[in-house]
Amino acid sequence: MQIRNFSIIAHIDHGKSTLADRMLEVTKTVETRKMKEQVLDSMDLERERGITIKMQPVRMEYFYEGEKFEFNLIDTPGHIDFSYEVSRALKAVEGVLLLIDSTQGIQAQTLTTLQMAKDLGLTIIPVLTKTDVDHSRPDEVGEEVMRLLDCTKEDMLLVSGKTGAGVPELLEAIRLRIPPPRPSSQEAYRGLIFDFQYSNHRGIIVFLRVFDGEVKKGDVLKFAASKRTFTALEVGIVKPEEMPVESLSAGEIGYVVTGIKEPGVAGVGDTLMKDKESSEPLSGYQQARPVVWSSIFPENQDDFTQLRQALDRLQLSDSSLSYEEESSGVLGRGFRCGFLGMLHMEIITERLRREFNLEIIITSPSISYEVTWPDGKVESIYAANRFPEHGSNVTVREPWILGQIILPGEYIGNIMTLLYEHEGSVIDTEVFSDGRTLLSIEMPLRELMRGFFDRLKNASSGYASLSYEIAELRDATVTKLDVLVAEDIVPAFSRVVGVMRAETDAKAITEKLYNTLPRQQFPVKVQAKIMGKIIATKKISAVRKDVTAHLYGGDVSRKNKLRDKQKKGKAKALEYGKVHIPSEVFMKMMKGD
Repeated sequence: MQIRNFSIIAHIDHGKSTLADRMLEVTKTVETRKMKEQVLDSMDLERERGITIKMQPVRMEYFYEGEKFEFNLIDTPGHIDFSYEVSRALKAVEGVLLLIDSTQGIQAQTLTTLQMAKDLGLTIIPVLTKTDVDHSRPDEVGEEVMRLLDCTKEDMLLVSGKTGAGVPELLEAIRLRIPPPRPSSQEAYRGLIFDFQYSNHRGIIVFLRVFDGEVKKGDVLKFAASKRTFTALEVGIVKPEEMPVESLSAGEIGYVVTGIKEPGVAGVGDTLMKDKESSEPLSGYQQARPVVWSSIFPENQDDFTQLRQALDRLQLSDSSLSYEEESSGVLGRGFRCGFLGMLHMEIITERLRREFNLEIIITSPSISYEVTWPDGKVESIYAANRFPEHGSNVTVREPWILGQIILPGEYIGNIMTLLYEHEGSVIDTEVFSDGRTLLSIEMPLRELMRGFFDRLKNASSGYASLSYEIAELRDATVTKLDVLVAEDIVPAFSRVVGVMRAETDAKAITEKLYNTLPRQQFPVKVQAKIMGKIIATKKISAVRKDVTAHLYGGDVSRKNKLRDKQKKGKAKALEYGKVHIPSEVFMKMMKGD
């Protein structure tokens, strides 16, 4: 039996899941009566948003002139947050289908994943989708693809995921063009883990591509990175339900049930080997590195233990999630969590709410800064209250991103203004045949997180697409912004801001606090301090109370005495009084925008 391993590269909403459905139908992998939309998207969140979050392998059987072929498809997420996982999945296959929406053309995120496939030397089959739609532009978009891949018109396939047109021809192209797996280079078993999930009953289940040797139920296996050993409880394939088999041999894709029920053992990109065999792990493994940090607190402190258990559970199926316990004077105990990006953070918090029924408070996201202290010590700091004060003889560096924006030419002016406001710049430009422009940009990561993507969509009427990768660390032009309430610094409100926008951010935070903080018995000043100077001030007037309201008639001197007494009390409160900030204020101020 011959094997073809492949993946699909596509931008969000370019019809990847729909096309996968038609392939499963044509190959009769899924019975017609069991067929539903987005078969490979198992999470409700994936179905609602129309995006792929978790990878999903599936095996199809294809027959040609009586010979059976084994087609292994790995459905991968297209978002840049999961680029490392996608790169590991691409390393597990020999070819990819490059899906381009014939109504929209090439998008930025597609280019990023395509470059990964090129770097790995994979066979690329260009496929134009949605060709049944009235406003489809196969000729124009085809010209773009031909220039991008240096291919001919005959190399491209036209398909419709909705009607199924062109799908049989696509399956035949997979058989003809995608090469079979290379022969095993050694007898010792080696498998590349490209994804894993957690089961309450069976523990961690790893999905892998076997490169060398053979694995079967009962084998004692070992994770190369974590050194943890276990006995394989089950070995199987996915069609798309899990189906046990006797063994998985070199070139095949399937799963192994580990029985392990503790986090931090499995990792994407790790190599699975037999315990007693000596062989080198497959290359390319790296630990997931958090890019965005945010704190998560339970709204009710009684749910703290439940929140910890929920994060433990999520980490069993997502090794890129990291967290550590922290404590806030007002919000209580919680966790400082590290995420791969903004979408990853959104998915994790949504899963905490849905799957574990938790009401949580999530703070505004921040990034990690590299601080070099005067004694030469280098420290990674992601909490503003630990950031060095102005005047400290320190060097601060921050991560930058290299990005690509594809947009219609008429919106370039808007985007240039937007880039300036976010400290970004254009490195290079390229014009496509349909009039769209590709901008290669660079900007600080902290500015990307400051609502750049939403503002990009607004500035381009929704037509612009963005992809990016984390580049090197550069010297940071940032400073610490402290917020003072009644002359006292409130550490929970401190944040690290760009010097260019420091004054704007200072005014915005004082205005927000001015509108949120309840009035006190005495006037309260709300101030923002940057580089040792007060930049913005708002004064909350005192609560007015008529202390003479209960008096009726009599001499006016009685009223004046009470007013004088009130005046002295307010003066004393102004001098010695402390402002109690309710937890609701912290929640409103600290919640992500």
